[in-house]
Amino acid sequence: MTATPPHRLLLVHAHPDDESIGQGATMAKYAAEGRGVTLVTCTAGEMGEILVPELEHLAADREDRLGEHRQGELANAMKALGVSDHRFLGGFGTYRDSGMKWHEDGHAVAADEVHENAFWNADLTEAASHLVAVIREVRPQVLVTYDEFGGYGHPDHIQAHRVAMYGAQLAAAPSYRRDLGPAWDIAKIYWGTISESRMRESLRRLRDAGDTTSFEGMEPDGQLPPLFSPDGDISCEIDASEYVDRKLDALRAHATQITTDGPFFALSNNKGAEALGREQYRLVKGVPGELGEDGWETDLFSGIPAN
Repeated sequence: MTATPPHRLLLVHAHPDDESIGQGATMAKYAAEGRGVTLVTCTAGEMGEILVPELEHLAADREDRLGEHRQGELANAMKALGVSDHRFLGGFGTYRDSGMKWHEDGHAVAADEVHENAFWNADLTEAASHLVAVIREVRPQVLVTYDEFGGYGHPDHIQAHRVAMYGAQLAAAPSYRRDLGPAWDIAKIYWGTISESRMRESLRRLRDAGDTTSFEGMEPDGQLPPLFSPDGDISCEIDASEYVDRKLDALRAHATQITTDGPFFALSNNKGAEALGREQYRLVKGVPGELGEDGWETDLFSGIPAN
């Protein structure tokens, strides 16, 4: 029988690759430290854009087998990060990627046509109950998901936020669905984010190095999308710089979605560990723990006794 790790983190993401982009370094760090890391992915990313020409036949408008392929990519990414506990919400194929389109203001919105089984159409209580079962089994002290806008407006990110927040609330109610296990109250909930000041610093380095294409449309002193948070809203920064190589390997595993000449790899070549190895979070439930020099926590589990 495997011993339960004294500290346990649960992450709720919409599609394969979201986890590696947002919290890959944190996941690798905690897994290496022996902390429990559980990832719940809500869809298989069936509607994703395919960046590998020889795999274009897998697209939704052709063979519609991209989800199966991305399931394998995600498994490889988890191996790179050292994470062994990964589940699809409700089981693989329960919810389908909803797709999206770009609004004229530059953020994502729901597509004009959405599949009947799309995650965007999911019954909230049903979907949250699938998560309740995981929460009561794993008993995480910390949950990480998106903010209410899903970072950039993608309908599946927004729905993942709703499911995570409602699922956490239902999991703590002793009288709710006793068949799913004993109630469990998650001590701290964070929304993943990116520091505005950190991003501006990275952009400045890229532009000074002559890179004018990575993160096109963003400038060091210009307006940034809502994906980035003012430093005053940030509660925690994990310095996982020594695990950047694992994060990069996980990003490479998502080959249909991320290219090695894309913006993340540009950052990795530009004072890389500092750019990609520091991941920020907003605390939305719970009490802040010990603060570091920047006035932010340096550990998501800070202030939480191991149990």
